[in-house]
Amino acid sequence: MILFLLIFFLLYGGLHYYIFRKAKAAFAFGIWLSSILILSMAIMIFLPVMTRFAGRYDFESLTRLLALIGYVWMGIVLLFFTCSILIDLYRFLINGAGLLLHKDFSRIIPPARLQLVIPLLVSLGIGTYGCFEARNICTERVTIKTPKIPREINTLKIAQISDIHIGMIIREDRLRKILWEVKKSNPDILVSTGDLVDEQINNLEGCKELLRKLTPRYGKFAITGNHEFYAGLDHALPFIENAGFRILRGEGITAAGLINIAGVDDPIGKRLGLMKEVSEQWLISRLPREKFTLLLKHQPRVERNALGLFDLQLSGHTHKGQFFPFSIITHFIYPADSGLAHLPNSSHLYVSRGAGTWGPPIRFLSPPEITLIELVHEDGQ
Repeated sequence: MILFLLIFFLLYGGLHYYIFRKAKAAFAFGIWLSSILILSMAIMIFLPVMTRFAGRYDFESLTRLLALIGYVWMGIVLLFFTCSILIDLYRFLINGAGLLLHKDFSRIIPPARLQLVIPLLVSLGIGTYGCFEARNICTERVTIKTPKIPREINTLKIAQISDIHIGMIIREDRLRKILWEVKKSNPDILVSTGDLVDEQINNLEGCKELLRKLTPRYGKFAITGNHEFYAGLDHALPFIENAGFRILRGEGITAAGLINIAGVDDPIGKRLGLMKEVSEQWLISRLPREKFTLLLKHQPRVERNALGLFDLQLSGHTHKGQFFPFSIITHFIYPADSGLAHLPNSSHLYVSRGAGTWGPPIRFLSPPEITLIELVHEDGQ
């Protein structure tokens, strides 16, 4: 934790220093304005930590206010840096071309003030739009035809929620809208593929009741994501269970005699010494092979020796970067970072963009989703 905090403050502080240098170059303000700006930035850098302390002492209203201010600011800082670094790259290329060609291209380089104002306006615009996009939940529909669904059932509907991050920012108002989308789809089964809760999970009775009211005919199933471990399993697991979910931790079942559902813990649990690793191959091979097998796994990594043993893996975690251009990073880490992917041996992977947000309550080019998977009977060849 100390190492994480050290890295966080170095990186986040570095971003603020970069912005300070940009502002100083643009306006050349004196020592008093510099001091005020430095103090303000220092407060914003430490605001996430201040938020945690406020939450620890159960100052709920203050915690939520600090979280909203701090994380919106974080989003604006990240967007500003992304836009500004592109201008710096453009300036570098123009200066490089001038040196190579022995010409002065300085007239096509924006002045220092524009180099500050343009990224600022862009980041504020995207940030404002992103706050609205983060609340615009949509339903993605996926249809898979399979002979493993009984003919008399014809269609089995599974709703997937992922990465809601109930906590300091996402509470009853947001959760109600998400669950309304689930209710409209009238699923037979509801699954949560991790990060249902965030690190701060005080006073969530209202959220728990909203979740408990959803009662699909064949049940609700959940797995842990990394944030369940960060929140503390002694808090997260009772919340999820009391909300009506059966938590699958290295466990597989046959739900209603119709479909196999297996679930595994997020790998962070192993690093924290809070779980025993289970082989997916061993876990799934114990289930009836003639049934459609659903594997719930928070991170969209596929275990090669399990291919062909499961029909569909449902994952989340990536948020598809949450806002561009971080989607490029998530795609680099997870080649399948959103949507449906066809895997060898007739297996499939679906990665949800998630229904909530982590950190900045902003989404851009990565709208939140709940997913409706329709498993439709198809006669085998």
